[in-house]
Amino acid sequence: MITLLKLNNLSVHYGAIQALKNVTLHIEEGEIVSLIGANGSGKTTTLRTISGLVRKTSGEILYSGKDVSRSPASDIVKLGLSHVPEGRRVFPRMSVFENLEMGAITRKDKEGISRDFRRSFELFPRLLERKHQMAGTLSGGEQQMLAIARGLLSRPKLLLLDEPSMGLAPLIVDEIFSIVKNINKEGTTVLLVEQNAILALRHSHRGYILKNGYIDMEGDSRDLLNNEEIKKAYLGG
Repeated sequence: MITLLKLNNLSVHYGAIQALKNVTLHIEEGEIVSLIGANGSGKTTTLRTISGLVRKTSGEILYSGKDVSRSPASDIVKLGLSHVPEGRRVFPRMSVFENLEMGAITRKDKEGISRDFRRSFELFPRLLERKHQMAGTLSGGEQQMLAIARGLLSRPKLLLLDEPSMGLAPLIVDEIFSIVKNINKEGTTVLLVEQNAILALRHSHRGYILKNGYIDMEGDSRDLLNNEEIKKAYLGG
């Protein structure tokens, strides 16, 4: 297997507060890896630091073997890493189609972009139905679909997904996670941050558990799901 992303002793501070404490993890090409933990454990900070939105205090972020910890976020996107943020963050006063165009803004291959637009509408038929609708008028589930589709328009090797199930009805969550698995089968590696630990571990190959900014435990998702200590702490018994 080829290591796509590796964090070596990554630490991050917000002023005097240390949000990440020597976090070390790796993601291999083709995996879905979940990062779970309680609110405030550092999950979102980890993703934001990987994608260049937050600066590290120390440590390394190796993407395809290159240290990107000092690279601007725009350069990291061009390297093939896309971040779908918590809360979806669509452009509400732009149409669905215009939001998708923003996802492809770093690309110049018009034919490839057209193919990827068609693929987005195959994955998310509701977006095709609403392509001229303002994104701010979509339902929460539709906005999440749009955020993921927009992230895929940069044609990433690695997709960072932050809390894709947040605030959504169970049927919509099932639909979104089914699509995430399809995206992965087609070759996109996924790092998934998810408050719902059971959901995350059921849909990933491996998992890491963050606690107060450090990695508390790691392993195959099936093993973590069956771990009694984790069941009590994170899985509701």
